[in-house]
Amino acid sequence: MTDQHRDVFGGVDTHTDSHHAAVVDRLGRPLADARFPTTSQGYHALLDWLRSHGTVRAVGVEGTGSYGTQLTRVLAAAGLTVFDINRPDRRIRHQHGKSDPIDAYAAAEAVAAGRAATIPKPHAGAAEALRLLHTARMSAVKARTQAINQIRSHLVTVPDTLRDQLRDLPAGDLITACARLRPATDLTGPVAAAKFTLRRLARRYQQLDLEITKYDAELATLATQAAPGLLAVYGVGPETAARLLAAVGDTPERLHSEAAFAHLCGAAPIPASSGRRDRHRLNRGGNRSANAALYRIAMVRMQHDARTRDYVTRRTAQGLQKKDIIRCLKRYIAREIYRALTCTITTETPLQSTV
Repeated sequence: MTDQHRDVFGGVDTHTDSHHAAVVDRLGRPLADARFPTTSQGYHALLDWLRSHGTVRAVGVEGTGSYGTQLTRVLAAAGLTVFDINRPDRRIRHQHGKSDPIDAYAAAEAVAAGRAATIPKPHAGAAEALRLLHTARMSAVKARTQAINQIRSHLVTVPDTLRDQLRDLPAGDLITACARLRPATDLTGPVAAAKFTLRRLARRYQQLDLEITKYDAELATLATQAAPGLLAVYGVGPETAARLLAAVGDTPERLHSEAAFAHLCGAAPIPASSGRRDRHRLNRGGNRSANAALYRIAMVRMQHDARTRDYVTRRTAQGLQKKDIIRCLKRYIAREIYRALTCTITTETPLQSTV
């Protein structure tokens, strides 16, 4: 019989249709592994199977933000400690091979050895809703950009009688003019076909523009509910707030310091010293969407905030290039955003404590 007083650690390699689970003891020795379907019954069967081998101290799950999201919810609801596991790097895979049991045991061993320390996001609150809406908004923005690009591309080859009417119009007037075109019933002629195509593309652009406006309104409402102080930060709009909240999740206490938040956003320098050379390099990792949000805030402040413009002038006089100044600004902004996410903030002048 299984010793129920034995401490065990679990690991799960997640996939679309099935999850492969493994169990090791406190020394990392393999005990058992099994495959379970990605259904509600399968998740609970996996939980019962883990507990049948002893007292489960923690479980490492690959892909807690994708294939393992629902399993992570079930395990967390059962009171188990869950860690997010990164896939093994190429060096380890070359040494040990690649299979579902191998990956599952590797996840369990990482938890047992204490190498796993990342607490997964719950994916069950306002931040998850913001992520879903923001993802849909991004696809709508890409489709809208594609529509206007196609219109301008078609204008290069349409007959001159139509091209001369539309070629010099700005984007807004061009969309309105194309949406009002009246093509003939017979589309065999190039002019009629061009009018029909341009009209459809313009109306698609207008529909997508209306859809994006609705997304922005919903993002503003959800962002205000999730983090009221975040939108009060200078340069933070609904779309930017959605990026930052989606990166942090509904549990900002997972980030133990503002330095950890800066690393999450890829805004903290990485040591790159060697021998007599002491230097840091740009962090190219982290959440790139959150990094893009910090960059957008920095751009807004550099254009419209007087204190930030003074800071840029002073740092330029010290010999820093623009890209280096932006890196510094992003680090300062990350500090301010972290305070807004973890406590109530006041609408003070930005960069007050750092410039």
